[in-house]
Amino acid sequence: MTTPPAPFLPMSRAEMAALGWDQCDVVLVTGDAYVDHPSFGAAVIGRLLESLGLRVGVIAQPDWSSAQAFAALGRPRLFFGVTAGNMDSMVNRYTSDARLRHDDAYTPGGEGGRRPDRAVIVYAQRCREAFRDAGVVLGGIEASLRRGAHFDYWSGKVRRSVLLDAKADLLVYGNAERAIAEIVRRAQAGERLREMDGIRGTARVRDAVPEDWTVHDLSDPDLPSARPGGERVALRLPSYEQVAADPVLYAHAARVLHLESNPGNARPLVQRHGDKELWLEPPPIPLATPELDAVFELPFARGPHPSHGEARIPAWEMIRFSVAIMRGCFGGCTFCSITEHEGRIVQSRSEASILREIEAIRDRTRGFTGVISDLGGPTANMWRLGCRDPEIEAVCRRPSCLYPEICRNLGTDHQPLIALYRKARAVRGVQRVFVASGVRHDLALRSPAYIDELAAHHVGGRLKIAPEHSEPGPLAHMTKPAIGAYERFRDLFAQAARRSGDKLQLIPYFIAAHPGTTDLDMLNLALWLKANGLKLDQVQTFLPSPMSLATAMWHSGRDPMRPVRRDGPTVFSAKGLKRRRLHKAFLRWHDPENWPILRDALKQMGRADLIGPGKRHLVPRPV
Repeated sequence: MTTPPAPFLPMSRAEMAALGWDQCDVVLVTGDAYVDHPSFGAAVIGRLLESLGLRVGVIAQPDWSSAQAFAALGRPRLFFGVTAGNMDSMVNRYTSDARLRHDDAYTPGGEGGRRPDRAVIVYAQRCREAFRDAGVVLGGIEASLRRGAHFDYWSGKVRRSVLLDAKADLLVYGNAERAIAEIVRRAQAGERLREMDGIRGTARVRDAVPEDWTVHDLSDPDLPSARPGGERVALRLPSYEQVAADPVLYAHAARVLHLESNPGNARPLVQRHGDKELWLEPPPIPLATPELDAVFELPFARGPHPSHGEARIPAWEMIRFSVAIMRGCFGGCTFCSITEHEGRIVQSRSEASILREIEAIRDRTRGFTGVISDLGGPTANMWRLGCRDPEIEAVCRRPSCLYPEICRNLGTDHQPLIALYRKARAVRGVQRVFVASGVRHDLALRSPAYIDELAAHHVGGRLKIAPEHSEPGPLAHMTKPAIGAYERFRDLFAQAARRSGDKLQLIPYFIAAHPGTTDLDMLNLALWLKANGLKLDQVQTFLPSPMSLATAMWHSGRDPMRPVRRDGPTVFSAKGLKRRRLHKAFLRWHDPENWPILRDALKQMGRADLIGPGKRHLVPRPV
């Protein structure tokens, strides 16, 4: 007889007793509040494990000052699953200027400080203190982005793989459904976690490379870049000690890792850490549409656990009426973590599954008023798009399908998405369906009909677009299209808005201080903003998140998008608080608080002619 799903996965012994459990098979420890919804990673993995017949408990945002909270549900039979939550704990806790944030969208009441810095390390250690012999598996985005030696912006140094610092048994990176199911199957059969190999999307620590593997040494960028064949070939990255001491080798390692990101052709990577070998299996095979549908249609309670009471959880409030229609992104922006975590092959849900979720929101989510707040994902308009030829996709090593131009093998037909939008609007009880996820504007230019549909029916006054910069230098280091693509989209959107009769506004996003951005680039962007009548409220300064290519540029001064050579070209990055603030000030050229710093900069740059009262001036003279 099949055990029915739990109303919520238990968070206390009393809830376990009510379900008739004396022990959990797996206990998930998360830095987020427990919201039983497919937008929260711990809930997805918990319900997946439950569907495999396991008893799963959740410890959400535990007090990490001792091991007591980690023992609350008892020793799990198989393992603890540890995640920092939906965000890297350092990105969640600190601003790009390394200032402490005082709020946390994933915490009841939006309260900050409810998770430790580098949460997966702390949580894993506390799990072991609670039960020394318990298995520990790391997962989630923090584990993904820190699976190898990585530059840590907040400590200003290269850190070891989080797997070694956490002293965990196994690390799962990327979308974890396939890997976690295989880990459970092997664990049920008695195999030790530390000995599990050959599972895609995992990392483990070995004493030595197995004798039946050939290792091609890519630890030095000046070595020949041969492409080994055969089924048992791994690639050696520069060791942790090497990349920690040599930024050029760090950039080279980043390049190799990103070239080995296609599940169709990636090889295992091995990186020495002291006397141990970190073994990174190739990325997971993307889920097919029926498999992704099955994940999203697991029996989620679709709300916060009752223990959180009536406290407002901002992240839940933001997504409770939204529907994720896909995973992944083939844009390959160098500053973005999606490629490292979800991959660049888009995984799409079926139209039927998406419509069923809209009906579930209508019928089961408290407070629904007929408005779907977002129908999207990492990028709003990549649903059902991808390479036209599976054989080409399997051998491709391009980090982006859209840069320097849209690949000729990429399908860009937006008609299925337009049809989905129309069917979503037609669901009984639905009044409006908005698209709040960012639209990839260069892709949308291939479908003017999509832009018309968007403007006519799916914009709630404002639409987010991310041109990121106006100047070719920074855009090349971001792998973003030229500003002309944004300007063409802006004009088409304005025409579509006029036809729809609605007053719609385009909200462009820009990044200050990205690698490859000079003071002159920021000045030119400020002049472009002024010429286009843009006075930005929300702006962002580049934050070097772990493992991204842009972070490798920022740390090393080299561009991993190209072969890294010691005598090769360098990349400038604006470092130091004063210069980063200047770049941000250029984005808010209209703010009187920024005028003093801008006046000083313009004088130093020999552009004092831009200080004055006229329309051609950027800032006024001091009073």
